[in-house]
Amino acid sequence: MPVVTVNSIITGTSYQYVDNGEPKCGTAKCVYFSPDKKYVVAIFKEKQDFNQKERLKNIVTKYLNQIRTKDAGDYYLDEIYRWPTDIIESKGKVGLIVPIYNGKFFFKKGYSSSDLIKGEEKNGKWFAGAKFRNKQFPLSLDQSELGKWLNYFQICVNLTRGVKKMHQMGLSHSDLSYNNVLVDPQTGSACMIDLDGLVVPGLFPAEVIGTADFIAPEVLATKHLSKTDPNRKLPNRLTDLHALACLVYMYLLHRHPLKGGKVHDLDTEKDDLLSMGEKALFVEHPTDQSNRPKLNQVSKWDTFWADVTKLPYTITGPYLKILFDKAFI
Repeated sequence: MPVVTVNSIITGTSYQYVDNGEPKCGTAKCVYFSPDKKYVVAIFKEKQDFNQKERLKNIVTKYLNQIRTKDAGDYYLDEIYRWPTDIIESKGKVGLIVPIYNGKFFFKKGYSSSDLIKGEEKNGKWFAGAKFRNKQFPLSLDQSELGKWLNYFQICVNLTRGVKKMHQMGLSHSDLSYNNVLVDPQTGSACMIDLDGLVVPGLFPAEVIGTADFIAPEVLATKHLSKTDPNRKLPNRLTDLHALACLVYMYLLHRHPLKGGKVHDLDTEKDDLLSMGEKALFVEHPTDQSNRPKLNQVSKWDTFWADVTKLPYTITGPYLKILFDKAFI
């Protein structure tokens, strides 16, 4: 397979990647492995403008050094983040050098019934909902992959530390979701990935409003307004906290805090916009129970965790109850 050599646009350091013609591509980038599989080269599909390049340069120099030189730098860089370490150019397109994921973030078994996803990344989405843990579901995850409840609590602690560290540095994530997190319930580990869109207030604004299910209601409710409109709410530190609260709630209770049984509009798209935006209502609101999940309407694989009467959020303990109240009420 052809090995391509590229150079850092900051230090001139050479890097190599294997191009087999079939890179792993996401929405924004295509990813290639280095020959020794110690790092990946993630190349953007679209050309980056001056501001985007400046953002990336700051991420791999200024902010990376801030983490490295402070207490517990190794913990954050080895455990909590897959932080880009350099920026390269290849065939006129910009790319990032990112350390390879730790082996624990790849499925050892995957499904209980097949090896179909064995070796795939443990994207956080696999563990946030209920159906993949239901033994009756045809594609349920193997029990060895699921871990104990305490492990999910530790995952939430690690994610919270990662978000707090970013905010202390004056950064916000802007697109925190289970798609940008790898988790390992066996060890309670969590790792934040895709860290190239970080927001620096007043300098590098958010390029996306976030991922469905994790966009703060005020951002969704004002997305129709111009970006220059003072009433438009854009992703920031506080909207990160909404996304984080959703993740914590979902990892501990395997249901979404705002997706309940209330219908605002018969048009599904409009209904989603209202229920997650302007009319957002906590499914366990103490005085307005109109958005409680209707068990006869949820998937049969989800009914156990969707039953907020049998498994109320208060079972997570008094401290988390206070935090959920602040976040969702």
